Amino acid sequence: MTTVIGTKTKPAIEHRIPTSLLEKKVRITVVGCGGTGSAITAGLPHLQQAMLASGHPHGLDVTLIDGDRISRTNCVRQPFSESEIGLYKSIVLATRINLFWGLGWKGVTAFMDESWTHETDILIGCVDSRAARNAMARTQTFWNCFYWLDLGNNADSGQFVLGQPENSRKKCVDVRLPTAAELFPELVDPKLDRKDTLPSCSALEALERQEPFINQTLAYQALAMLARLFRYGRLNYHGAFVNLQNGRTSPIPIDPHIWARMQAGRNG
Repeated sequence: MTTVIGTKTKPAIEHRIPTSLLEKKVRITVVGCGGTGSAITAGLPHLQQAMLASGHPHGLDVTLIDGDRISRTNCVRQPFSESEIGLYKSIVLATRINLFWGLGWKGVTAFMDESWTHETDILIGCVDSRAARNAMARTQTFWNCFYWLDLGNNADSGQFVLGQPENSRKKCVDVRLPTAAELFPELVDPKLDRKDTLPSCSALEALERQEPFINQTLAYQALAMLARLFRYGRLNYHGAFVNLQNGRTSPIPIDPHIWARMQAGRNG
């Protein structure tokens, strides 16, 4: 739910987490296990530890989805070694996490397409193309989840957006958090993929054309936001723009007027 909090300046809007997510094991699905997805995956056990320490009764149940196998170029800037070349990224990451933390998280060796129906509570998108993001946003998994957290980046900047797909779970919500696709429609337009000049996140050239740590910066900023949501049960922002060139992070407030201006600016 979302509530208005009175202040001396102007009413501030806070988003409150659905009560059910504080009472049950929270299912998280991470789509994409490359640069950003692997960083998200590495941080999720710490999110679970924080949730349990602050009183959450069950923590997380995580599924990692990626049909890619590890290549030699992946070993340059993604957390894989040459001994793992040929293995599936999702299985390698899930196995590492489970062995170290004693968990039973799952790795799935497939790409999410429109036929995907597995249910989840929080869908985290870490894909590197608009076509993949578009396919994700057409699944029953997307339309039935509580939240979609989307992360995307360029050479030295990026954004993360926590949104609520418009479905039956949001009927009682006064102010629904718009998704990344609603605020930035170009993110799900496959026709724009061929206009990108950046190489794939797994390409060797990315070392010269993508700033180090942009993936990790976005991932841990997003995880910190989720940690606050579960610890305090509320948020007054639902994403941010991150720019490593000037060192700035600009939050996306929970404010329908700002959302309207963002959408109008892109339509104009």
